[in-house]
Amino acid sequence: MLSRSFIQDLAGNDKHEIGIIANPSLGPFDFLKEILYQLGIDKKADSKVELLHVLNDELLNNMNNGKHTTIIIDEAQTIEDIHTLEEIRLLLNFQLNDRFLLTLVLIGQSELKEKIASIKQLDQRISIRYHLKPLSPDDTESYIVFRLKKAGLQKNIFEKEAIEKIYEHTKGVPRIINTLCDLSLLVGFGSKAQVIDSKLVQKVIADAQ
Repeated sequence: MLSRSFIQDLAGNDKHEIGIIANPSLGPFDFLKEILYQLGIDKKADSKVELLHVLNDELLNNMNNGKHTTIIIDEAQTIEDIHTLEEIRLLLNFQLNDRFLLTLVLIGQSELKEKIASIKQLDQRISIRYHLKPLSPDDTESYIVFRLKKAGLQKNIFEKEAIEKIYEHTKGVPRIINTLCDLSLLVGFGSKAQVIDSKLVQKVIADAQ
């Protein structure tokens, strides 16, 4: 959800070329190919060097057209290949006269911090870090209401006790809140429930375990 919101903010600005890697658990060669694909580049390249040349041409072309290229890597904690993480570091070397041609945004769960820290050279290249803390009980309720409105529902169909149960189970982690709410809505829809109560949420939790 965070990555989608970030993309929506940038998409309204014609000075950005954006690509998102939603499944980054790839080897370095396939990772580079996926970047080109997400940038809409359809050129055959049989080697890493050729891939980098194609990417460099695209970055320069964007710069000359007044655009900055941003690659968003979602679920970055799923990257297992250390060579892919090393490739990410090397991508930050795309510069022209001390001007960076590429911005990389890594979004992931808490273990991402440990993975980055394990590669000193990559860790040193991270310029901005932000850790999204768990939501409070009140923030959890506001967050659920916000998501419902985004989905077109103006009325909060989650009872107070249901939201308390959701917070108790999720500890305020947005990703888990999303999953539990989505499953609760699905079960509620299937049973033609008018509201989502704590019993329904508890059933969803029990069934998922």
